[in-house]
Amino acid sequence: MKKLAGKIALVTGSSRGLGKEMALRMAQEGADILVTYNTNSEQAQATVQEIEALGSKAKAFQLNTGDIQSFDAFFDEVSGVLRSEWERSSFDILVNNAGIIAHVPVAETTEATFDQLANIQLKGPFFITQKALPLLNDGGRIINVSTGLARFSIPGYGAYAAMKSGIETYTRYLAKELGTRQITANVVAPGAINTDMNKASLESNPGLEQMLSSVTALGRVGVAEDIGGVVAFLASEDARWVNGQRIEASGGMFL
Repeated sequence: MKKLAGKIALVTGSSRGLGKEMALRMAQEGADILVTYNTNSEQAQATVQEIEALGSKAKAFQLNTGDIQSFDAFFDEVSGVLRSEWERSSFDILVNNAGIIAHVPVAETTEATFDQLANIQLKGPFFITQKALPLLNDGGRIINVSTGLARFSIPGYGAYAAMKSGIETYTRYLAKELGTRQITANVVAPGAINTDMNKASLESNPGLEQMLSSVTALGRVGVAEDIGGVVAFLASEDARWVNGQRIEASGGMFL
């Protein structure tokens, strides 16, 4: 039997990149998926079709995780679709994946860049989770996405990594506060991953991928497929006793 059969997962930023891979891996284990996208609806629908081809149901929703004022309307829409498409009023798994990255030295980071990162990477997941709690089943799962950069330092990512460090602390508090509902909360922290979000940095710095590979025990930069299975595991009953933890999936960077 598939490990996530009968479960519904909401994965933010799941029309592409890491979020898409997370959604597909959970769908392979039988979960139905609520996909969110920011601007590219066609890309989101293509992801929905891939999920459906795996035998799971999926619906796509527009969501800007930096627009906190839109969250009430978003969850109203989610509630309506759950009732109409699943005849349910709740879901089981929340994955806060959506995000952006900024490669800027601390001395050159503008307040606008800092605020954008804060809204999307920290404030957004905080309040998305808060708004989701009435819809999240007891015994559910919350999986937040951090970064290896919250443990080790590579110049240029100070503001981004600071937000992710906040997410890691926030996750421990979620685990503590939601324990009475048997909801677990954990963090997945990817290392350097070759996705479209990092593509520009890798292409504009020819030696970057080689450098990152050289400081990784497994000798390469990661790909999206390296992360999806970790999320699927944390969403499953196999991980029921894993709570308040940070799991780094980096191939062994800077050990």
